[in-house]
Amino acid sequence: MTVKSTALAASFLAAFAMLSAPAEAADTGGFFVNGRVGRSAVDKGTLDDDDTGYAVNLGYRWAVAPNVSIGIEGGYADLGEFSAKAPLASTTTLSIDGWNVGATGHFNLDENWYLAGRLGLFRASSEIDNRYFRTDDTSNQWYAGVGFGYDFSNRFSVGLNYDYYKADLHSAKFNPDLISVSGEYRF
Repeated sequence: MTVKSTALAASFLAAFAMLSAPAEAADTGGFFVNGRVGRSAVDKGTLDDDDTGYAVNLGYRWAVAPNVSIGIEGGYADLGEFSAKAPLASTTTLSIDGWNVGATGHFNLDENWYLAGRLGLFRASSEIDNRYFRTDDTSNQWYAGVGFGYDFSNRFSVGLNYDYYKADLHSAKFNPDLISVSGEYRF
C-alpha cells in the first residue's frame, strides 16, 4: 500500500468521522456496512508478493449484552494480483478474489474502543496466468479475521484489521492475508 493511498484512506475516514455525532452508549446492534483496504500478501513457493487488497461486507448484528453484538455478514474480497519471483517473474501472475458469508462480533472495551472478529465461508476464485497457460478454479474454504478500533459514534467506527483467507487452485493451496484499515457505518 503506497503512502498516497494510505493518506487518502486516512483523510476519507477522518472527514467521515467528523460528520458523525459524538459517542453515546455502546449499542452497536443493527444493520452495518464496512469496507477494508490494505496490503494483501501471498507466500507460496515462487509466488511471494504483496498487492493492494480490499473487502466490503454488509450484515446485521444483534446486541446480546450492553457491550457485545453478534451477527452475520456477507461480502466480497479482492485480494489482488501477485507476481512470481525469478525465473518466472515476468510471466506468471496469480489473482484471488471471492465472496464470503459468516459470523461477526463487535465487543466494546469501553465507550469508544472495540475489538472485532469474523469467521466464515470464503468462495474463492483463483487464476494463474503466464505465457504458456492460463488456469482458474473455485474453492470453498474459510476466512477469519480480528480487528480493533475506535467508535466515533453509535453509527461510525474506524479500525485496523488482520484477515486470513484460504484459497485453493486445483491441488495448490494459496492462503493470502490482508492487513487493512477499515471504516464501518451502522444504520
